[in-house]
Amino acid sequence: MARPPRNRSHFFLDGGGQGEAYTSPRTVISGLPPARARAQHAAKLSQSLATAIAGAQQFIANREAGIAEGEHGFYLQFDIPAAERGAVEALENKTAGIELVAVPQVAAGEESITATVFVPERSVEFYSKKVDAYRNEETKAGRPKNQNLIARIEDVRLAAVRSLFTDTPDLYPQPDLAVWWEVWIRDGKLASFRTVAERLNIPLKDHAIRFPERDVVLAHGTEAIIARLLINSDAVAELRLAKDTPSTFLEMGAAEQVEWAEDLVDRLVAPNALAPAICLLDSGATREHPLIAPALPAAHQHAYDNNWGVGDSQFWNGHGTSMAGVALYGDLQQALTQQGAVELPYWLETIKILPPNGGNDPLLYGAITETGMTKAEASAPLRKRVFCMAVTSEIGLARGRPSSWSAAVDQLTYGGGALRRLIVIAAGNLRGDIHAAEYPDRNDLEEAESPAQAWNALVVGAYTDKVNIIDPAFDDWAPVAPAGDLSPASRTSGTWDRQWPVRPDVVFEGGNFAHDGVNPSSHVDDLQLLTTYYRPNIRLFDTFGDTSAAAALGANLCANIISARPTLWPETVRGLAIHSAEWTPAMRDHFDGAGTQAMKMAMLRRYGWGVPDLSRALKSAADDATLVVEDVLLPFKKEKSVIKTRSMNLHALPWPRDELLELGAADVELRVTLSYFIEPNPGERGWTRRHRYSSHSLRFAVKRSLESLQQFRTRINKAAEAEEGGAVGAAAGGDNWFLGMIRDRGSVHSDIWRGSAAALAERDAIGVFPVSGWWKEKPGLQRWDRAARYALVVSVRAPGADIDIYTAIENKLEVEIPAA
Repeated sequence: MARPPRNRSHFFLDGGGQGEAYTSPRTVISGLPPARARAQHAAKLSQSLATAIAGAQQFIANREAGIAEGEHGFYLQFDIPAAERGAVEALENKTAGIELVAVPQVAAGEESITATVFVPERSVEFYSKKVDAYRNEETKAGRPKNQNLIARIEDVRLAAVRSLFTDTPDLYPQPDLAVWWEVWIRDGKLASFRTVAERLNIPLKDHAIRFPERDVVLAHGTEAIIARLLINSDAVAELRLAKDTPSTFLEMGAAEQVEWAEDLVDRLVAPNALAPAICLLDSGATREHPLIAPALPAAHQHAYDNNWGVGDSQFWNGHGTSMAGVALYGDLQQALTQQGAVELPYWLETIKILPPNGGNDPLLYGAITETGMTKAEASAPLRKRVFCMAVTSEIGLARGRPSSWSAAVDQLTYGGGALRRLIVIAAGNLRGDIHAAEYPDRNDLEEAESPAQAWNALVVGAYTDKVNIIDPAFDDWAPVAPAGDLSPASRTSGTWDRQWPVRPDVVFEGGNFAHDGVNPSSHVDDLQLLTTYYRPNIRLFDTFGDTSAAAALGANLCANIISARPTLWPETVRGLAIHSAEWTPAMRDHFDGAGTQAMKMAMLRRYGWGVPDLSRALKSAADDATLVVEDVLLPFKKEKSVIKTRSMNLHALPWPRDELLELGAADVELRVTLSYFIEPNPGERGWTRRHRYSSHSLRFAVKRSLESLQQFRTRINKAAEAEEGGAVGAAAGGDNWFLGMIRDRGSVHSDIWRGSAAALAERDAIGVFPVSGWWKEKPGLQRWDRAARYALVVSVRAPGADIDIYTAIENKLEVEIPAA
């Protein structure tokens, strides 16, 4: 296929296998020769299969005439050693119509995992024949046939409802309790599933979330009712518990002086008609507030349910109005106390996704999010906007495993490859009492809340610089967090499995807690941000903090970037926000004390890439130049019906070679950030090679000082092959990169190289190359030929050097520099 057109494929200066033979240790019976052990293992599996098949025949016989739809079939559940998790892929056989549908998570230390497959009636003898061949036949190499699969199977049984449940076991409902279930539907089976549910009088929610291989709907019933669905439909792939969405809110403090607000109103400059917007998905907002009204016309307010109205409510303590104040002004105290005009470079929009009283019905919250966003877009389809959401849930967390909600966020950001969206999400707060003695260990142990598992969103945690307590009522109290460190309520991804993204991506001010040395810590007004209060007839100001405030600040920064650079892609805005971030001195001390890569990763999962800075995101200085490229590549190609990885994009770096060589051994810093969006495929089937979550992944590598371009290409090709084979960070290791091999998580990668100016002069090329994803591993879904676009941000800093590096690079950019 021809190379896709390059929309903006140039830099611009931001002037502003089969494996070895294997015998499961569980099949080796002490004292028996291998042949006899093999025979006994085969006999055991044959008996288990016979029992399962007898049950399957009864299962199929129980299908109800006039109700059942789809192909006759049943589910089998296999036990496999946890160390052989990759073997679950071999259970699937598309030719026989057998599909791997669910691999539930297991607790740490468990020796076995279970994998559930759907088996059509026409393939009822498929596994029995595999076992017979294993017992009685050998390959030309003298090995038992099917050994790599059969020797790894410990047991097999007819599956039940619980077999398809992929949430944590403690969430499984009591048998007689009617609950809302998330039902994950096999590809193309949604219509027949709805038909069966209707015939069984099983309530379903109308809205469904669509993923490449799964639809997700909600069904209400007991375990027995769901069992009837399984009998009468071939549609169900997995089950989860539908999760409520408690949000993170704060108790509000006393008001500040009302007259200061009047002074600020007189100095406001409203946004222009073409300005972008921050769109808040929250509890609505009080538009009548004098500091909100100039940026929030009535037409900008929406609600998921029109019966709710669009204003804020007492039930949620005016959370949406507090978010609006921070999103619009940052810490409002700064706007109140500064002199001169205050320009508002963007509008506000609000989407009320929380009802005025109580929680939502157990809808799919991905659907709520999607519906709210599309309402705002329909009202102003050409407006650029940043979506911001601080509503999070602690239900069903599983060390970074995607939820239906987080996957829906990824789907919304990816936008089917057409409409891309920038979504800023809070990492979530600790709940209950917060004790100073537990800081920051508890933060590292309590994981970021859903939907922060989303790969494509900008996920924001909280840090704090607020340590001064002025109120005499708290003279003997002390702040919990030191200046520049993690805000006491902010969650992290310290416990996540290593394949999942780093969360948070960045941190913003979220305020601090204070404690008296005895009791649990508390919010203190002096350590919070100032914002707008939702009942302006009572008072105009309130205090606010935690990751809600931090997320609003993140949206504020992104909207400012879009206002200044309206043509940038959402991927680029996210990339610039992360690229501009730096660790505070307190954070840097923790990184410097990290003696291993694992310890460094723990710090990265606590702080992300640090605190972003708008001026760094938008402007270059004399000793600090930033370049941006927005480009497209085709990750994969087809050769003789085989999907293969394509080659890289190579970008020349316009370094002022002569000037850098003159600096010689002077220290310089090179930073690279690669940002792109993936298409999610979230069905839980073990996250093995063929069942990856991400459609594709990209990596970057920089040419080394003594490498020729051809040597550089060869190194990248080898690194790509190594990563295809399972090596992590094959292109990132060594070579003075600060993060190196641990930078390649999720869909944004950022790292810093430090060395001499002379060495940087020779590092004059950067390659962006693809590695595998489900687009490649699942050619039947016809995504392999899709293009992947990306944003690449590169900056060079020469602090203290006697060189105007910005001007020197600008002179090299008199002509566009295309990707090679």
